[in-house]
Amino acid sequence: MNLLKKCCSCFRKKTDGTSTSTSHQLSDPTTDFKGQPRLPTFAVPIRYDIQLKPDLAACKFEGIVSIFVNIVADTRFIVLNAAAQLHINSDSVYFSDPNSNKVFEKPKVGKVEADEILVLEFSETLPKGMGVLTIGFEGVLNDKMKGFYISTYDHNGQKKNMAVTQFEPAYARQCFPCWDEPSFKAKFNIALLDVPSELVTLSNMPVGEEELNGNLKTVYYHESPVMSTYLVAVVIGLFDYIEDHTPDGIKVRVYSQVGKANQGKFALHVALQTLGFYKDYFQMPYSLPKLDMVAIPDFAFGAMENYGLVTYRETDLLFDDHHSAAANKQRVATVVAHELAHQWFGNLVTMEWWTDLWLNEGFATWMSYMAKDKLFPEWKIWTQFFDHESSEGLRLDGLAKSHPIEVEVNHASEIDEIFDTISYKKGASIIQMLKGYVGGPHFQNSLATYIKRHAWSNARTNDLWAVLKEECNEPTIDKIMNSWTKQEGYPVLSVKMKNQTLEIKQSRFLYAGSHDRCQWIIPITYCCGDYDSLISLLMEKKSETYDIKDLLSNITDPARSWIKLNVEQIGFFRVKYDDGLAAKLRYAIEHKCLSVTDRLGILDDSFALCMAREMSLTSLLTFMAAYREELEHTVLSNLIKIIGKIERIVADARPELMNYIKQFFIGLLLPAAANFGWDPKQGESHLDAMSRGDIFTALAVLGHEETINEANSRFNAFLNDRNTPLLHPDIRKAAYVAVMQKVTSSNKAGLESLLKVYRETDLSQEKTRILGSLASCPDESVVYEALNFALSSEVRKQDAVFGLAVSKEGREVAWKWLKNNWDKIRTTYGSGLLLTRFVGPIVSSFASSDKMKEIGKFFGNRTQASMVRTLKQSMEQIYINSKWVQTIRNDKDLAEAVKKLANK
Repeated sequence: MNLLKKCCSCFRKKTDGTSTSTSHQLSDPTTDFKGQPRLPTFAVPIRYDIQLKPDLAACKFEGIVSIFVNIVADTRFIVLNAAAQLHINSDSVYFSDPNSNKVFEKPKVGKVEADEILVLEFSETLPKGMGVLTIGFEGVLNDKMKGFYISTYDHNGQKKNMAVTQFEPAYARQCFPCWDEPSFKAKFNIALLDVPSELVTLSNMPVGEEELNGNLKTVYYHESPVMSTYLVAVVIGLFDYIEDHTPDGIKVRVYSQVGKANQGKFALHVALQTLGFYKDYFQMPYSLPKLDMVAIPDFAFGAMENYGLVTYRETDLLFDDHHSAAANKQRVATVVAHELAHQWFGNLVTMEWWTDLWLNEGFATWMSYMAKDKLFPEWKIWTQFFDHESSEGLRLDGLAKSHPIEVEVNHASEIDEIFDTISYKKGASIIQMLKGYVGGPHFQNSLATYIKRHAWSNARTNDLWAVLKEECNEPTIDKIMNSWTKQEGYPVLSVKMKNQTLEIKQSRFLYAGSHDRCQWIIPITYCCGDYDSLISLLMEKKSETYDIKDLLSNITDPARSWIKLNVEQIGFFRVKYDDGLAAKLRYAIEHKCLSVTDRLGILDDSFALCMAREMSLTSLLTFMAAYREELEHTVLSNLIKIIGKIERIVADARPELMNYIKQFFIGLLLPAAANFGWDPKQGESHLDAMSRGDIFTALAVLGHEETINEANSRFNAFLNDRNTPLLHPDIRKAAYVAVMQKVTSSNKAGLESLLKVYRETDLSQEKTRILGSLASCPDESVVYEALNFALSSEVRKQDAVFGLAVSKEGREVAWKWLKNNWDKIRTTYGSGLLLTRFVGPIVSSFASSDKMKEIGKFFGNRTQASMVRTLKQSMEQIYINSKWVQTIRNDKDLAEAVKKLANK
């Protein structure tokens, strides 16, 4: 603390906001360090003393950092990270040797902007051992939601600024010079200088000391444990908070904008319970003395797991008892549980390099389900796991332009690309598969050992496999799992029954067409006729046969003659059954003989096989009819997603059949709509509440007139009384979509009413509900207007992507809008994930080779590193759609089948 104060005093005297260039900087010290994927290791940071002086009004900051560095090899150089936008005060740079009191001043200072490195060349070799590197710097509080940035909020009618950090994956270098790689863990002492005294100032650790100087204050924080730079955090603004303590004394607070403190109660409850659960599960207590969770108005991601100071979008932390839906409640629980899992898996034990990002994100995703299942068993969360995680992982990983879970990252500019479905959802799914293979208790003990062994350090994927091999006595774990993490894609198992023998063949599943290049070691489960006959095995060859006559010998009931592979969808693969086995499964589905998850998995696999042209659309639609009486939320959710995709592809392939298709789909959903009704029922389940909104939203999109009229009537009542029980939060999205179905360029009353609600509410969840509904209008000119609104100053930057949910009629106008506004979008969002999110939803919806050429030509000279993979995946999706369209056009049985299904 004393040293930190001394440095702050020097900072006030020395830093004057200017920088000078000196004659000794004529040569280029960066020559030997350009283009390297990683920083050299001849100097290693041990501790950072950081002083930041932010000016929220002028949107800038200045600071000084003293880094305690261990020089481990003879060198005249120190090489670390500093972004182009961080201005280094050259004359402030020096290195001191505490043993000899010698100071090495005025090094040659070079910057490689493309690599974001700072190279310091001293005139003589630096002494080995501990030394202190001091650097003064200045920067801008940007509006890009990364690095050290500005977020705005309204307080008593005035627009105010808050300062926030977002350093993952490699943005700490935008705030202060540092070794900005996960493996360079160090301790951090942070001080915030000359901050307006009325503002709340937060960092990773509790406040150690605070000094008041008139209406300004300087805040010193306790020293942190060792952690990676991407987990360092600072928040400065005006907040309310609520707090509680865990049984072992950890103070937990939820910070929100002034007046919204009560909306943090649910998140606080989840956090307290989750910390206790993780403590028991990992057999390791939470490692910091406090946990702050802060709702930030402008925030690019869902949340960020900064050690001890977790930052969130408002929609993912706050829950309003009167105006938030059941889906919002589950989202808050999911995100809080995910970020708190990171406090162990990611913060305490950190990936060594971004190649192993999945160790952070896959495990946090999977652990969040463990926590939710413990806290809310009535949510049936593991059934939802397949719909939300595995199904989405299978969807993206079915593309040839996917990537392995362990993906090589050769430059910081590539990191953003891997924050995707593969790292999060496929990662979580193979963890679930592995747990199913080794068993829950063995798996838990292994994770606890892994955490203890690598606490306060870094680890790689192989370190986890090593622990599992020891704890589970499974010497081939690494061999099994390497087939899933080191190669992209996944298998489809083709299953045939022949003479009471099950024949199974594996090949890679690709929407563009399967082929046999790859092979996996696959944990398989199957059962025959009931779930008591569960068989587990390991498939290690391309094809295998299994004698099952003993399992079939006592089965006489047709409802028990089915065979189901991948029981409860634990495995990350798809299954293709021969016609006989598929017919028996359909019978079992109609007669409710299969579990919810298995009904869901068979439906998901069938749709994927149809898109891959391994099942006709006629067969898929006939199979979908078996779900006419379905009431389970997760199956309905998947069914609705499939309905939306089929409706769009048929509009391209066979538009003359659209009325029949819609009639069939409406008929599929009406039994569920009648069961749930428009109004909440006393004692109904959380899942039924979520289903209600999904069903009526889908019926509105399909043009069901009764649904649209009822929704508009309830919306009009809501306009007159925002507290009316007629428009419960669970059905508001459905009502908003229904309103937009009647909006035209000549009658915009509904649009204007929705915008009025948008402008009057201060609830972020309400704003995103409305924003996600506006472009669902069938009128192209209204879609264009809605998209323009999404880019307006009335919509926060991170929320604009919600406005891209475009009706099938609006796809072409959305593409025109994207082209016309690309320069504005690129300027507004820079590079990274936010920019990428504009590409996929619009581009991937098309289904013609001509459109693929047009899109390729447009982006030919407009592609940035962070969007290359997403663009390639979107272009592949167009190719897949175009092939699917051709197949549907050649389906001679489709017209007759659809008409029969529509009239059934």
